[in-house]
Amino acid sequence: MVGIAQNLCGVALVGSGSATPSQSLSNEELGHRVETSDSWIKARTGIGSRCVIGPDETLVQLSHRAGLSALSMAGWDPESIDLILLATSSPDDLFGSAPKIQALLAAKNAVAFDLTAACSGFLFALVTAAQFLRNGSFRRVLVIGADQLSSWVNWDDRTTCVLFGDGAGAVAMEAVDASQDDLLGYLLRSDGSRGDSLQLPQIRDHLPLVSGTSHQRGGFDPIQMNGQEVYKFAVREVPALLEKLLNETQISADSIDWLLLHQANQRILDAVAERFSIPSQKVLSNLGSYGNTSAATIPLMLDQAVKDGRVSSGDLIATSGFGAGLSWGAALIRWKGPT
Repeated sequence: MVGIAQNLCGVALVGSGSATPSQSLSNEELGHRVETSDSWIKARTGIGSRCVIGPDETLVQLSHRAGLSALSMAGWDPESIDLILLATSSPDDLFGSAPKIQALLAAKNAVAFDLTAACSGFLFALVTAAQFLRNGSFRRVLVIGADQLSSWVNWDDRTTCVLFGDGAGAVAMEAVDASQDDLLGYLLRSDGSRGDSLQLPQIRDHLPLVSGTSHQRGGFDPIQMNGQEVYKFAVREVPALLEKLLNETQISADSIDWLLLHQANQRILDAVAERFSIPSQKVLSNLGSYGNTSAATIPLMLDQAVKDGRVSSGDLIATSGFGAGLSWGAALIRWKGPT
């Protein structure tokens, strides 16, 4: 692809969209499956219900709906998209689901691929997309965060099954003049030495193939999580990284209009907000209705806040994704909205 004009080295976020499954599972309903209660779950997580993909729905379909909504807000023709980047850890096809979304959108000029970084996935994908825009490779990018973790939890394990839900969110990004750059700064981190704290491991069953040779059966075990370790990791690392980012960009916490964190646990959101003296009314949260939708949480929450009028054009958003890997990151973005 021919590069765009070199003076277009900034990034603008000009559209958002989201989609959730038709099925919703409340804490009370979940209590009929495992020994738990609405009060127990809410006190520890802030979650009241979560959405679950039904028999006639797929992750690709949710992603398509979210992407279509983002394109509509941006006012883009699908054929004008150069790249579709899908952040997911639960694709419909292990070989990649982004190309199927490209086909459904009729975005015939776009290259499409998946990126996997679990709950940090959307933030990592947004930063990755920004590099293509800034270096002149692409002009317009659609970034989608989507996950279907309902397929990968042990629904008889109350320590994990109460946490996760399904959903998709999308953001339309385009190259702009450097003076209009909406990605003010970012920092990304990984620490594989702590990866066992949250993982979806491959099954290690060995089956005979021919005499003297075996093979590993394909598949994965349910999500395994050390909740206490993940919580301690998040409340320690996320504020530290956000503080470093604010210092490096010379932006004060007082100037932040919204705090938009990965929606994992309300106690984590509250702890980070308290660290920076951000009032609760500036903390975006939809945990009560959707739970942890992994790579979808940030764009899903952003789209809802844009469409209900909370987030306006020009607002400064401090965001952070964190989770399996272990991986985490932070970014300061300014929402542009439709142009």
